[in-house]
Amino acid sequence: MQKVKKRAHYLQHASFEGLGSIEPWLKSSGYHISNTRLFEGEQLPDLEEISFLVIMGGPMSVNDEDELPWLVQEKDFIRGAVETGKPVLGVCLGAQLIASALGARVYSNTIKEIGWFQVQGLLSHDPATFCFPQAVEVFQWHGETFDLPQQAVHLARNLNCENQAFQIGETVIGMQFHLETTPRSAQQIVSHCKAELIPSATIQSKTEILSISERKYRTVNNLMKEILTYLTGKTPLVELKKEFATQC
Repeated sequence: MQKVKKRAHYLQHASFEGLGSIEPWLKSSGYHISNTRLFEGEQLPDLEEISFLVIMGGPMSVNDEDELPWLVQEKDFIRGAVETGKPVLGVCLGAQLIASALGARVYSNTIKEIGWFQVQGLLSHDPATFCFPQAVEVFQWHGETFDLPQQAVHLARNLNCENQAFQIGETVIGMQFHLETTPRSAQQIVSHCKAELIPSATIQSKTEILSISERKYRTVNNLMKEILTYLTGKTPLVELKKEFATQC
């Protein structure tokens, strides 16, 4: 009998915000990949048929339920995934959707944060908590923020936005930033959302965003791999903590 592949399913909110560096990791880890293009009205799958849920970013707000009624069903779906203990990863809007689905408030941040900015990982004394580096430069594109959901552990912050990442149990991580960013995905979001690039202290220019070195892309993509590895249980967390011992 042929072994059934694990199924990773991602929720997509815009044509230009795909999986980025997450996709090759999933393929190399033996996952069958499927997705729901919510912006095209596609239906959500049966939750029991998926092994891992990834919620990507998008230009809308989680509060746009009147204009985008599918947000209501999506939040119910996310809540169900969290409650069943499936691994769940939220990126930018995805993190905000997890927060909203679990009853936390999502609202406008005092400033927009667009470009490459440093975030600081927060030291946790809980050995079961994922450990972000003390400082790492990541790709940001958001104007909203969220309160931490109940029982969430605060994982990262910066001066521009206090709640940059959180964790719930050992199966859910939400991040305000984009560790999956590749040169191609950065070009895509800049091309589609360039109207937001009004220069300020926290909004970089197109040139600044796209002139990042390959080394920085490798850094964020490798950190994303560690998060994916942790959430899907492929490597004991203690081994990951050893790898980041100099940073945590």
